[in-house]
Amino acid sequence: MARVEYEVEASPAEAEQGDVRLLVPADDVDDPELSIVIPALDEEVTVGDFVDWCKEGLERAGIAGEVLIVDSSRDRTGEIALARGARVLMTPKRGLGRAYIDALPFVRGRYILMGDADCTYDFRLLAPFVERFREGYEFVMGSRWRGTIEPGSMPALHRYFGTPLTTWILNRLYSSRFSDIHCGMRGITKDALTRMGLRSQSWEYASEMVLKAVRMQLRTTEVPVRFLKDREGRLSHHKRAGWSAPWKAGWINLRAMFVYGADFFLLKPGVVMLALGLVLTLPLSGGPITIGPITFSLYWMLAGLTLAVLGLQNFYLGCLAQVLHDYTGRSRRRWQGIFPYDRTVGLSALGFVAGVGLVVPLVVDYAQSGLTFSGLHTVHYLAVTGIMLMILSFTTFTFTLMLNAATLVRSEHGDARAG
Repeated sequence: MARVEYEVEASPAEAEQGDVRLLVPADDVDDPELSIVIPALDEEVTVGDFVDWCKEGLERAGIAGEVLIVDSSRDRTGEIALARGARVLMTPKRGLGRAYIDALPFVRGRYILMGDADCTYDFRLLAPFVERFREGYEFVMGSRWRGTIEPGSMPALHRYFGTPLTTWILNRLYSSRFSDIHCGMRGITKDALTRMGLRSQSWEYASEMVLKAVRMQLRTTEVPVRFLKDREGRLSHHKRAGWSAPWKAGWINLRAMFVYGADFFLLKPGVVMLALGLVLTLPLSGGPITIGPITFSLYWMLAGLTLAVLGLQNFYLGCLAQVLHDYTGRSRRRWQGIFPYDRTVGLSALGFVAGVGLVVPLVVDYAQSGLTFSGLHTVHYLAVTGIMLMILSFTTFTFTLMLNAATLVRSEHGDARAG
């Protein structure tokens, strides 16, 4: 089959690097509704059959579609794919996630279906993805657990430990209900993928995509997929990379989950720490309290002060994390509604002044006692409460500044992307 090679308008980074080329087959599809976008690295053993599977799946689903192979191979993968009727985007080898970033400017379909070119996912059965897209879903995850897993297709470490554990962690962090976050066969609308703004260069793109879909509140569903074992003569990429590859992939996926889900570790723990700190501090403002065999004194009060300060800081950092990862504007509106600038700054100023007022008697007592503390008095306990008020008030003031700054930057970023 003859091939046609021509230039396509690329992003500024691509134009500058000059390292991305699009090869188009002679029988290219006009105006595809679905784009099957597949990164490939040295898959000459399977890529020909894979493209045939895709074409069969498109025909069964009754949809016009293109196959776009993002090729970084050193073998004949691109040549074979092109001969079978796929578009081939030639790119340097720079990561699985980066392959999807490179491909986005060249995608023509309204819907995108992702996967692997190794014939482990059965793309002849892509019709359920098309059906979900046409029902209005924006993100359609494949699930091997809800479909079929051929014996010998998945190492025991992945099947019984890695994938279930990381899926459980992500569901806890984001209150989602996915059954298989590492399934390579997944679909997303081009509009949603563009707005998502993927950043991950490697394996962690899979988790980034899932968690951003949750953050963006995309209409999401799962469909069962068929997972097959590697063909005779093909060595999986994990095996090529060595025994440590699954552990590295798991770690970078966890890193993505934790970074994008930082508020999980900050908001609720912060509230608990703040509440506990206030319970320990405020009742002791008038002096020690004895309950049974325990006397709560200044040391308990200082522990409460520490908890309250750390708790409020964590809570505010959690708020900012939500704003930074806010794709809908809901978090921005929520926190700005709770902490309006004028009122919050005014209350912070009053709280700081009140705190100073409680500390001043301690300073006076210290000066009158010859720059020494003769013993613990009520004034000392009140001063600790005052110090706490000063710290919490100033922290609230600085948080208000950062909240408005982060909201402004996030809004401008969102507006620019929407435009």
